[in-house]
Amino acid sequence: MAAAGSSPSIVEYFGGEDGYRCGYCKNESGNLSHGMWAHSMTVQDYQDLIDRGWRRSGKYVYKPIMNQTCCPQYTIRCQALHFQTSKSHKKVLKKMLKFISKGDVSKVVSGEEPMDSHIEDVVSCDFAYKSESRVSQSELTPLSVDHAERVENEDKETGETKEVDQQTVESGSLQICADRDTPVPGEPSHSAKTAHAPPKPGKGADLSKPPCRKAKDIRKERKLQKLLQNQTRTLEGSQLQAGDQGCLLQNSKSKANQPKTIEDFIFDTLPDDARHKLEVRLVPVSFEDPQFKSSFNQSATLFAKYQMAIHKDTPSDCGENEFTRFLCDSPLEAENAPNGPECGYGSFHQQYWLDGKIIAVGVIDILPCCVSSVYLYYDPDYSFLSLGVYSALREIAFTRQLHEKAPDLCFYYMGFYIHSCPKMRYKGQYRPSDLLCPETYVWTPIEQCLPLLEHSKYCRFNQDVKAVDEGRIKELGRVRVLHKRTVMPYSVYKKRRKGPSDEASVQQYASLVGQTCSERMLLFRS
Repeated sequence: MAAAGSSPSIVEYFGGEDGYRCGYCKNESGNLSHGMWAHSMTVQDYQDLIDRGWRRSGKYVYKPIMNQTCCPQYTIRCQALHFQTSKSHKKVLKKMLKFISKGDVSKVVSGEEPMDSHIEDVVSCDFAYKSESRVSQSELTPLSVDHAERVENEDKETGETKEVDQQTVESGSLQICADRDTPVPGEPSHSAKTAHAPPKPGKGADLSKPPCRKAKDIRKERKLQKLLQNQTRTLEGSQLQAGDQGCLLQNSKSKANQPKTIEDFIFDTLPDDARHKLEVRLVPVSFEDPQFKSSFNQSATLFAKYQMAIHKDTPSDCGENEFTRFLCDSPLEAENAPNGPECGYGSFHQQYWLDGKIIAVGVIDILPCCVSSVYLYYDPDYSFLSLGVYSALREIAFTRQLHEKAPDLCFYYMGFYIHSCPKMRYKGQYRPSDLLCPETYVWTPIEQCLPLLEHSKYCRFNQDVKAVDEGRIKELGRVRVLHKRTVMPYSVYKKRRKGPSDEASVQQYASLVGQTCSERMLLFRS
């Protein structure tokens, strides 16, 4: 769905031969993933990539080698339109309401919050910057149309009729960094890897079982029964028909048992004398945007405060440059579509302003089918508000809001679900949710996945043994390549290439990104 005239995605593929330190089990070399550097990327390409198990970390896009890595990471999405607010979620929403309206500061219940941040995928960040691109911007700009047409004609002369894209990448759209000691989005910097306390023993919540019935609901039902009995006694002598009695009970029950939505809590009317004012602002990640620019220093200072307090970073680990590369550099090209949300697609900061100052920032990507959460940082002084959970619920409500204008946008992606790490199982508590099958890339309800994960940390969720990856690579020759500033299909590049064959690497890249993305994106070859 790339907009007409938009730049194509340009990537460099790095493979995934070396193992790195795992932020979950602390294995020094067990974390294995494939990776590529995205110089630019369309929102549709990234949507298709995350639906094949990829995830971005700044401009680095990686995919865990699921059957080899020490802690398999399954892409998880919540069905935002059908989201069921749990008892603990409601507690967090009520706590925020009480704080804003009355200034109440509830004591934090130990163990109530499973994580500081709702999207805290702790993976070694070394791999991203050992593989960081060193390509100059000029090498990434395709030549004029005439040169591209010659390649197309040359291709046809060899008996192949592959299309060659002649789009020119807009200059100035790429920001290629050469720093290596940069934290990776989704992973809170080098020192953050060791900052987490070990998980408490136990398996976590048994998500395969239905939630217990709430005592509050049982009490309400008993109260209604008593009320009905009293009304029946009062009306003894008058003609109260059985149908009316049933109707009375049904209406009473439906009103009392109607579950509150997230919106009921978030947009609840506040008293005129409310103690605090909370405002959530959506700001595009762009230094050309006035709001982003004017709030940058405050946002960067908050990030540093969070990283040092929560992840024990040193000041040099979380300065403005690190913040910029970590949470402001994105390969996603901002895009507006007629049937898309009013804010458009791309990368955004959702800023939480309390009484005129930022207390939290949720970094999100708005894509054609989802809101994808990247990272959250907040003011540790407000930990009592459970801002990790609160922001996740706000993002689910935001997804539902965007859906009204963009019908295809109806999912909330929470990054990775790691069943082998009990501390990371909390993501499965946002119901209903699905996990991505690592072999066929079909979505499976989490309830069906959990029993399988109890027996093996790596699982194929698709139980149809004959099912295959429908998006798999079928024609390697159609993979699009950018070589010497010229766009060409791999079939042409292969003939021109000098030196040892790179077919195995290109084959691996194409099999991981799939046929559709491999024909749209440009694979840079030096």
